[in-house]
Amino acid sequence: MNNLTWNDFQKVELRVGTIISVDDFPTARNPSFIVKVDFGKVIGIKKSSAQITDLYSKESLLGKKVIAVTNFPAKQIGSIMSECLITGFHREDGAVVLSVPDNEIPNGTRLA
Repeated sequence: MNNLTWNDFQKVELRVGTIISVDDFPTARNPSFIVKVDFGKVIGIKKSSAQITDLYSKESLLGKKVIAVTNFPAKQIGSIMSECLITGFHREDGAVVLSVPDNEIPNGTRLA
């Protein structure tokens, strides 16, 4: 296990956002969606490629609050530039369960 210092952890910006659009990503290597997440006025809308098709439909994702890393550099994934990393946990079968807040919280709020 790699131990982090508190200063290392403080560099990671985990923030809450609302999914505002979900599109198929047919050219992705693994089944994925192209997701746009609204992180509020300061950060704005960011795009991500998300391998979450096993447990989530496009319709079930719209309006869902998620937790994402918003300060990674943009990364080219296939034909899109991914601007954030939506977080989740892999089950034993490989499906991803999203990390989500369990109460209402404003978009852009940073993990405390």
